Amino acid sequence: MIATTTNTIEGRGIRQYLGLVTGEAIMGANVISDFMASITDFVGGRSGTYESKFAEARETALQELEEEAQRKGANAVVGIDIDYQVLGANNGMLMVTATGTAVKTE
Repeated sequence: MIATTTNTIEGRGIRQYLGLVTGEAIMGANVISDFMASITDFVGGRSGTYESKFAEARETALQELEEEAQRKGANAVVGIDIDYQVLGANNGMLMVTATGTAVKTE
């Protein structure tokens, strides 16, 4: 499955548009992760805990997007957009949404 943020795929024409596909992932940051991230924030540096949560959520959302595209008979997804939002009572949840257009290419 080809997945791209561009609207075209170099060297391949789009034969058929199969519709919008999405993938969502909502991840909770647990208390220990929050505590470790607060230490990193205090002493400076990057928060590996949150970086790994972002990466995990992004990969989950993209995997769901590709699975939906395959169910529609697509061999590629173009125009992918990835959005991040924090949710919940103390912004304790991370939501990642991936959207794109499922297509059949030549």
